[in-house]
Amino acid sequence: PVRNREWVHMINDQVISMPDKWEYPWYAAWDLAFHAIALAEVDVDFAKEQLDLMLRTFYLHPSGQIPAYEWNFGDVNPPVHAWATIFLYRVEQALRGQGDLEFMKRSFGKLMANFTWWVNRKDRFGKNVFEGGFLGLDNIGVFDRSASLPTGGHLEQADGTAWMALFCQNMLDIGVEIAAYDPSYEDLAMKFVEHFLWIGRAMNHVGHDGMWDEEDGFYYDVLRLPDGSATRLKVRSMVGLLPLCATTVIEPWQRERVPRLVAHFTERVRRMPELLQSIHPAGPRHRGYGDRGIFAVVNPERLRRILARMLDGGEFLSPYGIRSLSRYHENHPYVFRAAGQDHVVSYLPAESDSGMFGGNSNWRGPVWMPVNALLLRALLNFYLYYGDTLKIECPTGSGRLMNLFEVAQEIARRLTRIFLRNDSGRRPVYGGTEKFQNDPHWKDYLLFYEYFHGDNGAGLGASHQTGWTGLVATMIDLFGRLDGPRFLEMGRAGAFARNYTGGN
Repeated sequence: PVRNREWVHMINDQVISMPDKWEYPWYAAWDLAFHAIALAEVDVDFAKEQLDLMLRTFYLHPSGQIPAYEWNFGDVNPPVHAWATIFLYRVEQALRGQGDLEFMKRSFGKLMANFTWWVNRKDRFGKNVFEGGFLGLDNIGVFDRSASLPTGGHLEQADGTAWMALFCQNMLDIGVEIAAYDPSYEDLAMKFVEHFLWIGRAMNHVGHDGMWDEEDGFYYDVLRLPDGSATRLKVRSMVGLLPLCATTVIEPWQRERVPRLVAHFTERVRRMPELLQSIHPAGPRHRGYGDRGIFAVVNPERLRRILARMLDGGEFLSPYGIRSLSRYHENHPYVFRAAGQDHVVSYLPAESDSGMFGGNSNWRGPVWMPVNALLLRALLNFYLYYGDTLKIECPTGSGRLMNLFEVAQEIARRLTRIFLRNDSGRRPVYGGTEKFQNDPHWKDYLLFYEYFHGDNGAGLGASHQTGWTGLVATMIDLFGRLDGPRFLEMGRAGAFARNYTGGN
């Protein structure tokens, strides 16, 4: 089929932040959202312009779909645009004393159209369980998620559904903020509370055909076959960690702004208490530290079980961040037989052994900065709710207990370590490349690689992926000016507070 034939409306002639101007000299929507987060460290206005581009009439499809990337506009990237929008608003608010409300309003309307596109196109049977296909994670699955399945049927994707739960939370966040200035937005915000509750219920459906596996304590994609039967694809990958990311703490001042929304939520769960049975407890009887509330897909027991795997050095925890695939699969490859062919997923900490998606991208073991950043966001939100009442072993099996701020700090430290000289005077990012390690013309000039070796931190893939790998600067900035107790007292605003005033 001819690619991009449904995108004839496009007129793209602006300056755009590229994933890598050598290897990927074309834009990608979800990359751009992460670029905007990193760019906000130096130029919040340019960062906002970049987000704004994808929502303009000459980019956004009339159906509401955001173009994925230039090779195939009609593919699907994770819906992180709303998160980046509220993030930039908060950054500007901290820098200048007020956020750009018009930017938020303009974005909210277009993002509503995009949300509707997702609900209409990617929720096949109206069950609040989402597919999505590719979703930016290239070869992470058993099958090429952009192609037809060799088994027939369809995939119910744990990450697709988690992304949509996060999208709901971000839209609720934006709606509540605007409602303080325009009360009509309170009604719009209610829509996203409803959607979140239904998605959370669907995602945590208990049974042999649910995404949650009680025995393993992990989320998996579900393959639903043409005869109606279903099977979990038991690959321990980032797909099963992403449900953690659908987590947003609710500050008391936010509830005060939207009393009708709070009353609506209370009445909804009074009439349908089953909506709260499997997600994290929420509502007036479930306040956390500082009277905070929380919306989270993952309940407390599942949170502990997932974190136990995520923080296990034999699984996801690398000396250099969180791996995209569990190291468990190094000695236990996952094999699925279909149409007379074995489909195998093994732990590959470096480059891919497959030509899928060009072969120079690999989500089966390496460390990727963007999803690590979202996991840090989740941990910080959970920390604002639990404070020191929830501590987890980190690393798993070490006997060392940490609160979730300390866990986030530890992961950020490992990610930063990729670029720093070790005790031998070598930078992990440059691996065995002696010229970059020792040549005075190179050794102190850092390249921002696309992803990093899951065991030794060496840079891999495109070597100028400054955009989302630049998120390491955001992490250094955040943890350089913030400590746990101060963050706990200040709340979400603490993540954006600067020790200075004025402009950029």
